[in-house]
Amino acid sequence: MTEFNNPGQMLACFRLRIIASGIFVLACFILLGCRFLYLQVWKHDKYSLQADENRISIVPITPNRGMIFDRNGIVLAKNYSAYTLEITPSKINGSLDNLIEQLSSVVTIDVRDRRRFKKLQEDSKNFESVPIRTQLSDEEVARFTGQRYRFPGVEVRARLFRQYPLGTSAAHVIGYIGRISQRDKERIDTVSAKNDSNPAHYNPRLDRNNYNGTDYIGKIGVEQSYETELHGITGFEEVEVTAGGRPVRTLSRTQAAPGNNLRLSLDIGLQKIAEQAFLGKRGALVAIEPATGDVLVFVSSPSFDPNMFVDGIDQLAWNRLNTSPDHPLLNRPLCGTYAPGSTYKPFMALAALAEHKRTPTWGFQDQGSYKFGGHVFHNDVLQGQGWVDMHRSIVVSNDTYYYMLAHDLGVNTIANFMKQWGFGQRTGIDVEGEARGVLPSTDWKKRAYHRIEQQRWYEGETISLGIGQGYNSYTILQLAHAVATLANNGVIMKPHLVKDIEKPITRECRLTSSKPSGRIQGITQTDINVIKYAMKSVMDSPAGTAHKIFSNAPYTSAGKTGTVQVFSLQGQKYRAHALSEHLRDHALFIAFAPVEQPKIAIALIVENGGWGGQAASPIARTVLDYYFIDRVKLDSKATTSIAMKTSTIDLRSAQTPIQDISNLAKAEVVMAKSVLANSAYKSISSKPLQSNSSTVSVSVSDLSNIGTMVPYASSNNMLPATQQTPPLYQPLENTLPAMSDRFRSAKSVTHSVVY
Repeated sequence: MTEFNNPGQMLACFRLRIIASGIFVLACFILLGCRFLYLQVWKHDKYSLQADENRISIVPITPNRGMIFDRNGIVLAKNYSAYTLEITPSKINGSLDNLIEQLSSVVTIDVRDRRRFKKLQEDSKNFESVPIRTQLSDEEVARFTGQRYRFPGVEVRARLFRQYPLGTSAAHVIGYIGRISQRDKERIDTVSAKNDSNPAHYNPRLDRNNYNGTDYIGKIGVEQSYETELHGITGFEEVEVTAGGRPVRTLSRTQAAPGNNLRLSLDIGLQKIAEQAFLGKRGALVAIEPATGDVLVFVSSPSFDPNMFVDGIDQLAWNRLNTSPDHPLLNRPLCGTYAPGSTYKPFMALAALAEHKRTPTWGFQDQGSYKFGGHVFHNDVLQGQGWVDMHRSIVVSNDTYYYMLAHDLGVNTIANFMKQWGFGQRTGIDVEGEARGVLPSTDWKKRAYHRIEQQRWYEGETISLGIGQGYNSYTILQLAHAVATLANNGVIMKPHLVKDIEKPITRECRLTSSKPSGRIQGITQTDINVIKYAMKSVMDSPAGTAHKIFSNAPYTSAGKTGTVQVFSLQGQKYRAHALSEHLRDHALFIAFAPVEQPKIAIALIVENGGWGGQAASPIARTVLDYYFIDRVKLDSKATTSIAMKTSTIDLRSAQTPIQDISNLAKAEVVMAKSVLANSAYKSISSKPLQSNSSTVSVSVSDLSNIGTMVPYASSNNMLPATQQTPPLYQPLENTLPAMSDRFRSAKSVTHSVVY
């Protein structure tokens, strides 16, 4: 049977299909429109931001780290730029060892570089670049650049490096910087979280984002404790990049704010004199200005070169420092604790006066020993020292007087009085890691020991406290602080190492020195004068233990010698020559001068040096002589401007615009004093740069071909970041032309001598 198509039915079916297809297409377009509306309107901000993030790269600009100077403007820490060769392990092809071998054929890579690289790689993440070579020469940079295509994941970068021009001098004060470790990152995060939680006192320097792009951080010394001031504020620039990450153009730039400069209270000339006096010896010395708390000298001997740590110290060098029996890494004034020995006696005498246990005139006939509880405590002079009152007990350093005094006072009375002077207490100096020491008392012993029988305090233990031994254990910083307080008539000034903080652009200075933090209670000026007079007699009386060293000093001084046993003799006679060096007595000395109006107070120790009057007091004499004689003479010589050398730099044909020279001229040029091998300064005087002419004249005194330090502009932004400051010591003829790259562009540099 034949079937015929029904055109009407087919047309209706076709129309139905068309309508269904149209509805489907319309629904699709509606869905696309809704999605478009959702993406372009409701989610516009989100995806616009993502698009910008894909198109724009935020590149951090690391700020210049602040410089560190001594109180006279001598540079202690500075920055210089150099090229580094860096490897990003995640981007390399093949073996890392093979890559380094191939690199070594292009750029010199020695064994030390490889060891340092492996150590840094262990502390870094796989996607972080790690330096394999630092301080590349221009020739090495050019050689690598020509073959860069061979080394994917390897690149040359320009970085700022830290330099400590004086090397080992004041290393424990200045400290050093090192690569940021995981521990440092955790500390940064902790500080940042605390900073964010207090919006009213938010500090951008404490934000974790402020360390984006920063690889180094202060590790010890003022580099660590003033990290926030020195680091500066990180800037950034928005760079438009291709899909492959290649930069196209810079869209915007926010300049980094350079770190603040620190001016320390140290007198580096005096510091170097003290360090030279400690050559070949282990020990510590701290000198403080009593009226201000300024730390003038802070010696820890032996020292180390902080420059070794900047690029990352290699394992062999680290082992030499860390395993040395002399412990050069130990900050002795801050962390080393010692019995004070007889230097404790002036404070014991003050305690006797304050507690009314003795009068200045009370005395006794010394027989050479003191018996207590069946035990005999011997005087240093076994046959006795005759009639001894308070004055004579300090002058001749009589032990018997203080054995009896300690018993009469009692341990807790001694502890309560000595606590005021800072013994066994942290001074609060502005560097981290200060040791507390031990100020013995009955409560201290209960906390220090766990067994009940050890917690008990025995009266016999009090006796040796009177001569600064027994459980007494204090830092040299605490001892110097106590001497400075005594010299300042009982007014307490907290010691500090940073004198002021300077903003590098505005040159605005902020003082860090504080007002008096207290006064010793329970003593009178008469009491203090009694002790000062006795300590003066230690120096100028024929019977004084330091008379031999200070008898001809042209200034008045007061002091006290001290000798501390390292181990118990068990009743045997002390013979230094029969003992190994590390078992010999420590030598201590304290002093201040001039007596009438003290300008400097000193405490020092020579480890295993023997008797304080022979080993320690000559060092103090050297330091005081320089402070009161050599330094004054040289300052006077500087003011007379004898034998001036004038260097005139002709800038009339210079390519550098005169307005740039004028900007440089506005900065005060500080001509620093050079520390010479003969322990004296040659003076340098300066004139402000004249900005109203086409010449700049700088006058310096005759240095007799010994060399001087480079003049520097006290503002960081005055010198280009790429300029490497010349070495610390160099002939005058090399120094002046090197003042600035701007000066190097001058057509001529002439020197004339004016007498």
